Amino acid sequence: MQLIDFIKKQRKKRIPIHRYWTSRYLITLIAGLSCIAIISAVWIRHNTLEHRVSMMEFMSSEIAGRFAGEDQTLPAEGDESQNLPTREQLLDMSGDPLIYISDVYGNVLSTNRAPYSYEKDLPLSILEEKARVQRVRVGKYHKRVYVVKAPIEIESDRVGWVVMVETKQELEKVHHEYLQLSLMIVALALLGLSAIYILSKRLARPIKKVARAARQVKKGDYRIALPEDMREEEVYDLVVSFKEMSEQLQRLEALRTELLAGVTHELKTPVTSISGLLQALNDKVVSGEEAEEFLRICLKETEKMKHMVEDLLAFNSFAANAVRVNQSIFSATQLVCDFVREWNITHEGTGIEMIFDQSRVQNDELLVRTDAMRFHQVMTNLANNAMHAIEGSGEIIVHVKRGADAISVFVRDTGEGIPQEEQALIFERFYRGENKKYKVGGLGLGLPFSKMMAKAMGGNLELVESTKEGTIFQLELSPAREE
Repeated sequence: MQLIDFIKKQRKKRIPIHRYWTSRYLITLIAGLSCIAIISAVWIRHNTLEHRVSMMEFMSSEIAGRFAGEDQTLPAEGDESQNLPTREQLLDMSGDPLIYISDVYGNVLSTNRAPYSYEKDLPLSILEEKARVQRVRVGKYHKRVYVVKAPIEIESDRVGWVVMVETKQELEKVHHEYLQLSLMIVALALLGLSAIYILSKRLARPIKKVARAARQVKKGDYRIALPEDMREEEVYDLVVSFKEMSEQLQRLEALRTELLAGVTHELKTPVTSISGLLQALNDKVVSGEEAEEFLRICLKETEKMKHMVEDLLAFNSFAANAVRVNQSIFSATQLVCDFVREWNITHEGTGIEMIFDQSRVQNDELLVRTDAMRFHQVMTNLANNAMHAIEGSGEIIVHVKRGADAISVFVRDTGEGIPQEEQALIFERFYRGENKKYKVGGLGLGLPFSKMMAKAMGGNLELVESTKEGTIFQLELSPAREE
């Protein structure tokens, strides 16, 4: 039981990437090289056997040619013929094969062995076999031997045989080749191990630095330094993405602190005003019409604070996916037309006019699936932002356009525009631009809230462009699909 627990604990134990990949590559390398070594050894033995059998064929033919070409006579029985090669003369032969000179009847006339240490007769079955190379089993243990024969012919008459005999074990015996193979395998193993050790160490180094930087960010310290000189694309992307993430977190952390102070200030201002006005009324500092004015101001500040709290609650509800949208099919043109008419009525006399540019609307119906109330909220937020950006009088121009996958409503104003450095942050919750925070109250939830509502309806809200000549927002709506 303890052994099982130990194995489970070892499996759960984290291993450094350097050691992990080095050890596993080493196992793979050893397994692969072992297979190569076994296959190579078998191949070497087979080639050596074939080569030495061929050498035996060549030597037997040469010996037979000597007897046929010199005295054109066979040696006398028991004669130690000088025509038989010595061991040193048998090229590339590890052993000392038996060489028999016999007549056509198998009687051994001569051999390369000492007298009386050889067979006196050769089996006729071997001599009568057509194949020059034969594999037979001999002896008590059925040892496998190769028999190679060559006929001795004098004036076209066969007068005898040259027979060479060697065991398969001796023919396959090699030394230098195995040594060379072993050296090659060891060299490849060392080279492969060195390569993976260096490469895995190079790979692990930036990952370790990113891990240390992640722990540093976890502690709240965003001042990290990571090199970007690595050549591996994936590692480079990891390092650069992490640096960008930490920089973004640092900006958001600073922004969060600033925004928290801004929200606190926005809520504190009406509370302070209400508290001061009510204290004046309680102390009877004012009376009559002035007291009524103080009450009206208190109610106005209370309403303002109520709207702030409602914005916070609504935003949190959308962020938690707790608010549903009731979508139906509407004409986008009609929705925009109704909104423009209502907005112009409620903002008459402000010097700002909203215009619905219907020249860009196509003849076909632009049907969308959306929530009319949420659509009205998003358009109201965009229109209010446009109005705040316009100094004095100006125009807010709205037009509708069909896209490949969505129907878009574009809202363009003639205001002062959003600074370039602030454009990437306008959809961050509680963010308020430098110019806006001092001129307009609020919590900075209008655009984030509008984007969340647009996505809840299956669309999106994006900033198209913003220059000193004005700003363009694009509200995408899902087109109505035919059932």
